[in-house]
Amino acid sequence: MVICGDDGLAHRLAVTLDAVCGEAVTVVLPSRREGHAPEIAALHRDPRSPVELLVAARPDEQTLRAAGVERAAALALTYREDQVNVTAALLARTLNPTIRLVIRMYNRERGEHLERLLDRAVLALGRTDDMAGLDTSTTVLSDTDTAVPELVAAAAVGQGHTLQVEGQVFRGVVRPARTPPRSADLATLAVLSGAHQDDPASEDSPETPGEEGTQLLPDTVTSYHRQFTHGRLMLEEVTHHHPPEAPQRDRRNYGVWLRDRLAHLPWTVFLSREVIAVFGALAAIVLVLAGATALAEPGPLWKSVYLPLLDIFTMGDPATDESPARRVLQLIAGFVGLAVLPLVVAATMNATDAFRKASVGHPPAEDLSDHIVLVGLGKIGTRVLAQLRTTEHQVVVIERDPHARGVALARELGVPLLLEDAGAPGVLDRARICQSKSLLVLTRDDGENLDIVMAAREANPQIRVVMRLYDDDFAATVSRTMRASYPDATTRSRSVSALAAPSFAAAMMGRHVLGIMPVERGSLLFTAVDVAGHPELEGRSVHHAFRENEWRVLAVGPATPPSSSSSSDTFGGGLRLDRPGFDWRPSHGRVLRAGDRVVMASTRRGLDFLMTGVQPHPADPRT
Repeated sequence: MVICGDDGLAHRLAVTLDAVCGEAVTVVLPSRREGHAPEIAALHRDPRSPVELLVAARPDEQTLRAAGVERAAALALTYREDQVNVTAALLARTLNPTIRLVIRMYNRERGEHLERLLDRAVLALGRTDDMAGLDTSTTVLSDTDTAVPELVAAAAVGQGHTLQVEGQVFRGVVRPARTPPRSADLATLAVLSGAHQDDPASEDSPETPGEEGTQLLPDTVTSYHRQFTHGRLMLEEVTHHHPPEAPQRDRRNYGVWLRDRLAHLPWTVFLSREVIAVFGALAAIVLVLAGATALAEPGPLWKSVYLPLLDIFTMGDPATDESPARRVLQLIAGFVGLAVLPLVVAATMNATDAFRKASVGHPPAEDLSDHIVLVGLGKIGTRVLAQLRTTEHQVVVIERDPHARGVALARELGVPLLLEDAGAPGVLDRARICQSKSLLVLTRDDGENLDIVMAAREANPQIRVVMRLYDDDFAATVSRTMRASYPDATTRSRSVSALAAPSFAAAMMGRHVLGIMPVERGSLLFTAVDVAGHPELEGRSVHHAFRENEWRVLAVGPATPPSSSSSSDTFGGGLRLDRPGFDWRPSHGRVLRAGDRVVMASTRRGLDFLMTGVQPHPADPRT
C-alpha cells in the first residue's frame, strides 16, 4: 500500500497499516525534514517495520511509478491541497485501473464528484474480465468527519475504539471480570489476557492464544466461563436508531409557552452596573439643573424638570428672550448633554446586545445534571452535536459566535445554548460544569482549549474531558500531564489525524471494511458482506454462520438499502442520520438468504478465507 503525504494523518496511517493491519507500506514524502517526515523515517529505520520511503517533491507520474502504484493494492493521498490530491488520483487511476484510492478532500462537493468520476474511469480504463471480484473503489474522506464518532463515544461513554455504520456509532469497551452484562452490549469480541485488561490495544500480552492469552471472537461457552476470571471486550451501542428531533411545541399551550418564555427572558441585563451608573448620573444632573431652574425661573415643578431635559437632548428653543440665568442654564445643559448622551447610547446598546444574545441563547435548567458540556460549534462541533443528540445524554452548548454554523442546529433541537466565551469567568458555572459528566472542547485554538479544560478541572476534578488538539505531540503531552495531575479522572486529548487514521486505513483495506479495532497483539476487522455467493453464510443460520476465532455475524439487513435512503435527513452540513435497516440483535436461528447483507467482526485470516475460500498460513500472530 502507498501513502503520499508527510503530515500527522500520513504518519498515523502508516503506523496503523503496519502495526495493526500488517500491511507492506511505501510512503512518499515531499521532504525528509518537514512535517512528520522524521517520525515516518523512524518507522523506516525500525528493522521490525516493512515501511519503505520515497522522497519526491510532487506525486507526478514518475514518482507514482517509482512508488509501485502499478502493483499496489491501495493508494492514500493525504496532502492538504485538494488540487494535488485530485491530480495524483487521476494519474494513479490511469497507471493502475484496479487500485483502491483513498483521498483526503476538504471540499465535500468536489469529493463526491471525484468519487463518481474515478469509479467510472475503472470501467473505461480496465478490462472487466480482469477486474471481476476486485475491489477497485474510490473513497473520498474528510479527516474532520471521520473523527466525529470517536469524539462522541469518548464524551458519552468513555474511551474505546469506535465503529460507525450509516451514522450509528458503536464502541469496543472492556468489561472487567465479574462485571454483569449491560443492555447496550451486542456481542463479545474478545476475552482478554490477564495483562492490561483496561486497554485492549496493549501490546504487553502473550503472543500466542491459550488459557491465559487473548481469544478473539470466542464461542459462547468460553465467553461465559472466562467472564468470571478475565476481562472481556464487548461491542456496545452508543447511539440509537432515531435521528435527532426538534422538540414538539403544542400549539394549544402556545400562550403558556409564550408567557413562560417572556418570564425567563434576561431582563436583568438592563439593571447592570454600567446601565445603573450612567442613568443614575443622568438623573442626578437633571435634578441639579431642575433645582437651579426652579430658583432662576419660578414656576410649576414639572416645568423645572421639563426644560432641563429639553436642553440636554437639544430639543428646546433658544432662550434668547428669557433671563440671563435661564440662558446660562441652557448652555450648561447643552454641554452636559454632549458629554452624557454618548454614554447613555453606549450603555443602552451594550445592554440591548447582551439582552439579544441572552435571549437567543437558552440557559440550562437549574436542576440539570449528568449532562455533557460541548464547547465550540464549528465544523466538527456541529457534527458532534448532531451525533450526541442520538444518544440518551443531555447536552449544553457554549459558543461565543452567534453566527457559527451549529447555532441554528442547537436552536432547532432545543439544546441549552450559551452564546458566550467559555473562558470568561462564570460561563462554565452557568453551564453547570460541576454537575456535568463530560466536557468536549472543540474550538480551533489549542491554547484556548487547554485553558478551558484546566478551568473545568478546577471546578470539577472528576469530570471526563475530551479536547481537540491539532498538534499530535502536544496532545500526547497534555494527556499525560492531565492524567498525572488528576489520576482519578479521564482525560482524552487527541489530534484529528489520530482519530481519523483508522477510517482511512479501513478504506484502504477495501470498501467492505467498515473499521479496524486493535486488540492487544491482534486486530479485528468490521466488514459489510453480501451473503449471496458465500457458502459459509448463505443458507446458514446466524448461529451456524459463526466460526470461532475467525468471524461472527453482528447484524443482518437487506443487501440493497431502502429506496427512502435517497431522501435521508441531514444535520450539520450533510451528516447522514438515516437508518439502513440493519438488525443488530438478530435471532440465532435466523437463516441468512441471498438477499441479505451482514455486518461481521472477523480476524484478518478469517476475512481472507471468507472472501477467497483459501485458508492462509497462520504464521503471523497479528492475524
